[in-house]
Amino acid sequence: MATTSATQGKKQPRWGMVIDLQKCVGCDSCTVACKAENRTPPGVSYNVVLEEETGTFPNVRHVNIPRPCMQCDNPPCVAVCPVSATYKADDGTVVIDHDRCIGCRYCVTACPYGARSFDFGESYSSEMQCADDVMVPEWGVASGKRSGLKIPVGTVRKCTFCVHRTARGEEPACCETCIGDARYFGDLDDPESLVSMLAASARAFRLREDMGTEPRVYYLK
Repeated sequence: MATTSATQGKKQPRWGMVIDLQKCVGCDSCTVACKAENRTPPGVSYNVVLEEETGTFPNVRHVNIPRPCMQCDNPPCVAVCPVSATYKADDGTVVIDHDRCIGCRYCVTACPYGARSFDFGESYSSEMQCADDVMVPEWGVASGKRSGLKIPVGTVRKCTFCVHRTARGEEPACCETCIGDARYFGDLDDPESLVSMLAASARAFRLREDMGTEPRVYYLK
């Protein structure tokens, strides 16, 4: 009789994130944690916090809007890639195969959220010893096939919900470090998960929903 793997047929989670704008204090700890975790070079940040003022004086309100990659279910960045370097992983996360990426930057232009950056090869090595000695998690190997470096120079880089952490059962670095507990991460397909319930609440909305990208990052107003 044939044996069945313990993981065979196991349903993949559909990772999503909810960010409570009433809790975000604009401290940028998510930006710093993401930068440290993913070893991003100067000028490249996967997580940024945008600032917006609404209303008219004296009734003005300041809103902080953290912006990771939206991990869209209908990502325009995937559609425009001429070499299929950008694709949806089994869990729905949008990832990049850096060995396939030719650095054309079509995806950077196509992303309506400004969530992609090109790695020009800049480094913090002049400011910090051994800055380039730690392997970039998304690169995934000790030396890349393309460049022989530990960093994906000459390719596009983006937030992946810290896929290397979620594979270990951990949260993305930005969620773990948020001092205001403004970020929630989990399986959107699990009706009992907090992230699923928050995403379905009356307070939830998504950025640029009119474009049909179906982002997996929800905000609570």
